Amino acid sequence: MSDIIKLLPDSVANQIAAGEVIQRPSSAVKELLENAIDAKATQIKLIIKDSGKSLIQVIDNGTGMSETDARMCFERHATSKIKKAEDLFEIRTMGFRGEAMASIAAIAQVEMKTKPASQTTGTLIEIEGSKILKTEACSMTDGTQISIKNLFYNIPARRNFLKSNPVELRHIIDEFQRQALAHPEIFFTMHHDAQEMFHLPIGNLKQRITAIFGNPYNERLVPVEESTDIIEIEGYIGKPQFAKKTRGEQYFFVNKRFIKDPYLNHAVLNAFEELLGSDSFPFYILFIDIDPKNIDVNVHPTKTEIKFEDEKLVYAILRSAIKRSLGKYHVSPSIDFNTESSFRNLKPFDPKTDDIIIPTIAVNPEFNPFEKRHQSGYNSGNTAMPRSNAGWEALYEIVKPNEEEQTLLHHDASLKQADISERNTFQLHQRFIVSPIKNGILMIDQQAAHERILFERFYEMLNSQAGSSQQCLFPQSVHMNAADFELCKMLLTDLQQVGFDIQEFGKNAFVIHGVPAELNSANEEQMLMGLLESYKQQLSLQKFEQKEILARSLAKQSAIKSGKAMTQEEMNHLIDELFACELPHVGINGKSAFVRISIEELAAYFG
Repeated sequence: MSDIIKLLPDSVANQIAAGEVIQRPSSAVKELLENAIDAKATQIKLIIKDSGKSLIQVIDNGTGMSETDARMCFERHATSKIKKAEDLFEIRTMGFRGEAMASIAAIAQVEMKTKPASQTTGTLIEIEGSKILKTEACSMTDGTQISIKNLFYNIPARRNFLKSNPVELRHIIDEFQRQALAHPEIFFTMHHDAQEMFHLPIGNLKQRITAIFGNPYNERLVPVEESTDIIEIEGYIGKPQFAKKTRGEQYFFVNKRFIKDPYLNHAVLNAFEELLGSDSFPFYILFIDIDPKNIDVNVHPTKTEIKFEDEKLVYAILRSAIKRSLGKYHVSPSIDFNTESSFRNLKPFDPKTDDIIIPTIAVNPEFNPFEKRHQSGYNSGNTAMPRSNAGWEALYEIVKPNEEEQTLLHHDASLKQADISERNTFQLHQRFIVSPIKNGILMIDQQAAHERILFERFYEMLNSQAGSSQQCLFPQSVHMNAADFELCKMLLTDLQQVGFDIQEFGKNAFVIHGVPAELNSANEEQMLMGLLESYKQQLSLQKFEQKEILARSLAKQSAIKSGKAMTQEEMNHLIDELFACELPHVGINGKSAFVRISIEELAAYFG
């Protein structure tokens, strides 16, 4: 029997490794930014073209590399940060396994220029599919420039797996923001298709947060600080009233490395208990500094998951720190007796000096309310007031309607009776609509029903491009963070089809001229931002196409909510529209929009 086990060629092994480390353009961006940070750069510039599919370029002013190091960095498992196995438990740098550059070189066309400060010339290396095509000296400033062109050019299946440009760009923005938040001491810039998206000068963490997410966040932040012998925690949490329906703006950093940890996320949510609803998620950017010996960062190829030696202790400290900050900065509800005016003049009772005064009530036993009164007050005698009926007939004539008024009242009553439908519908707890039917009753969830109606209406508009717009009295500008701006650009055509009249208005801003006629809101900015939040929430489910997600988001944003009082006419109109839908029995959340209870079922409750 011949041998069948063979060693894989290096090029194939690198491509397999690339499948674990480089999953999409944002993965390459992450590795290049981490290398620049490890090189002690103080300025890092990221240049993207075609959402990273055509070009990813990172330019830094770090330490640079010699010619030998430049060639070695593309070899698998070549690293300057580990010399023995024990070093794995002392790691405070970002990249350390030596897989990233070799993986990138296996699936892209790479050009690297690098120069250390100790040399007069730099080194230029060109690699394509793990093969070195050129190595020569070049002229450049101190630091490193790496260009990745045509990612996955030699793996068509992987390239076809990539999402649309707006989706891939949002992943790149997310990765860029994580690195920028973790290192406010570094000057970051990002350009996409020759347009600058981020310009983040050196500053403190709060300045970096507002530079990325917008100036309104300056008033939403609550600082968190905690120092123990085990861990140190610092960062910011958002005030509860600014919580969102999506998890997007939540960041954990352990030793300045971004991680995803559902257990620690639960600790934060637990600290916010009774301050947030179950469907709301607070903003937080928290940094945990811990001895590397107490964690293991080498448990996932992308290094976004770690293991703590004692995660329950970390959970308790984190939860306690957030609760303390919420109380310290008066975010948690409390009663301040010092500011209550009713208690200001109270003094303690002293039984030795203070007498107990029993309250008395003065009563005149001779008072008779039917006695005759003088103009200046009650008379002192007992003469009774004479009874008189004068004026009562005139008073009765005032309140008695004449014939013309009686005709108008009768006509008005007939109008009201004509307006009210014969259906005896009524609202229960301002949440359900109850309507008697021939063999029982119908109970309708008013929010679920209205969402179904609006969803089918908006979905039809998106397919037929027949949305109507209601022009705003005054155009309103809306400023967004870069990620929301790109998302809105991606949805712009579809938004216009359902009736939005919006246009780009400078950097990361839109101006709203009109909104769909079906949307009832006095605040156009709040409406658009709420729509984007709802869209991101629906997008995370990854179940529907873009138009259906947008229609669902519009319906959820504009539907009447539980707790809204409805008139008889509104309830009857909603019932008519619901049963005109293609799927009236189910809401867009997959649950029933109404239930039918028969007479027999009602009778069964009474035995």
